[in-house]
Amino acid sequence: MSTTAPRRRRADAERSIARIVSAARATLGRDPNASVDDIARAAGVGRMTLYGHFRTRAELVEAALADALRAGEEVLAAVDLTGDAREVLARLLESSWSLVAESTALLTAAQDVLPAGRIRQLHDAPANRVEELVRRGQDEGAFRTDLPLSWLVGVIHYVLQGAAEERRAGRLKEEEVAATVTATVKAILAAPVRKG
Repeated sequence: MSTTAPRRRRADAERSIARIVSAARATLGRDPNASVDDIARAAGVGRMTLYGHFRTRAELVEAALADALRAGEEVLAAVDLTGDAREVLARLLESSWSLVAESTALLTAAQDVLPAGRIRQLHDAPANRVEELVRRGQDEGAFRTDLPLSWLVGVIHYVLQGAAEERRAGRLKEEEVAATVTATVKAILAAPVRKG
């Protein structure tokens, strides 16, 4: 009995899933309210094929968000985290803002169908990276310590999301975003200057 046919079917299924997830990322990235039909059409598959791999829209949205975060993690993992915390922060922000811009609409879609705890869990790796960097900057005296760490990490995320929104609305030029985000976050995190 040949094992070639089952392997080929599995490979075909994996390609089909990858195509559907990629189409979901792109479609939901443009419109967080896109329907399963819209995504199936973009993937070039029928509804039955799509539902054969993803039983619900929520499963599909989660797979698309997880895929976007995995791709983003590959980009962020390549960022050099050594050296002065302020310089590392600038490098991380330059790499992060475009990832946030890409996934803002996708995140909106996820917030409509996934529990908040699951979304936080999917964002753990990037959030932990920023938290560790801010903590290190606080230990070095480069970043403020008078506000809660979780609040500062949240503010960085809000600034990135806001920049993505401003860019999408045309109020911020693409070539201005990285510098604007970096200057804003550095000002927020700056340790207060001691007088006397």
